[in-house]
Amino acid sequence: MEEQRGHGRRSSGSLERAVLDVLANASAPLTVPEVRDALSVDLAYTTVQTTLVRLHAKGVLARERHGRSFAYRPVETPEAIQVGTAARRMRKILDSGGDRRGVLARFVADLSPQDEALLADLLAATEPDNTGPDGGGER
Repeated sequence: MEEQRGHGRRSSGSLERAVLDVLANASAPLTVPEVRDALSVDLAYTTVQTTLVRLHAKGVLARERHGRSFAYRPVETPEAIQVGTAARRMRKILDSGGDRRGVLARFVADLSPQDEALLADLLAATEPDNTGPDGGGER
């Protein structure tokens, strides 16, 4: 079966977004075949199933028994899911073992003045919470 449309292979992130879009627009939880049928590309059943299982493992989807299988639904709004996905990506990059200080410094240097002010406000608001094992209260 064809798992791509146009150029190159579909990234797992774009497939996850497509699946989340289908579920966000559904009026009820959907099973694997229902999600597969609603997607605009022809994918293997197992590809859709694996994507749903991974999204469930990430806590993005809830699932309920539907006969011998499961039906899936988002646990948050599409906007909240997008925010969580972006935050996980940022954390993954920071935890990848590279130059953490350099990555953060470059990120902050590239912020607009408005985003820099927002980041400063967010850091100030979470300051009391930085007493755990990773926070230590220092920056």
